[in-house]
Amino acid sequence: MSVLPAAARLLACAALLWPLAGHAKEHRYRYDTVHSQVLFSVSHDGYSRPFGRLHIAHGWLRFDPDDWTRAATELDIDLQSLDMGDADWNAAVLKPAFLDAAKARYAHFASTSVERKDERHGVLHGRLTLHGVTRDVDIPFTFNRDARTIFGLHTIAGFSATAMLDRTDFGITSNLGSIGRNISIWLEIEAIRDERTDARESADAAK
Repeated sequence: MSVLPAAARLLACAALLWPLAGHAKEHRYRYDTVHSQVLFSVSHDGYSRPFGRLHIAHGWLRFDPDDWTRAATELDIDLQSLDMGDADWNAAVLKPAFLDAAKARYAHFASTSVERKDERHGVLHGRLTLHGVTRDVDIPFTFNRDARTIFGLHTIAGFSATAMLDRTDFGITSNLGSIGRNISIWLEIEAIRDERTDARESADAAK
């Protein structure tokens, strides 16, 4: 057997295995809806910027801590979970003039790409559907850590993010004279690795 054909076969095998090696650490996560929160703040007639809170209903994340090129996510935010600290205020904000949660209960976000800035910082680009309107949004974020919990029960990926939305972009134009146009948003996110999916994919790859 000549050396050249053997080397060619080795190179061919390496080429076939390269995609598997390149994505070996890419994992699927589900959002921890208990430890993930969406906070927002808006001007109240210039007197203050009260806070409100919303919860993530469900969603998924695909993420490799070392290679963000194929990272992706989709999630739904439950508008009915709104907490402004007062029941009457909650009811007013959920009405058709504002969030119109009876007509569209969930705000939906789907990513289109992730731009990595450095080891821990990036920008998530995607499409947000709110109040029946879909717009492109950019969300700067910090990747906090990816590790097993202190009791070893799960592997968690954690992120912090901020964003600014102009509510009129989504057709929410009521009371512009007294309620701010620009909404500041903070996201504190934890996602739990789906180790059952990891196990199935490893078994399939071994066949």
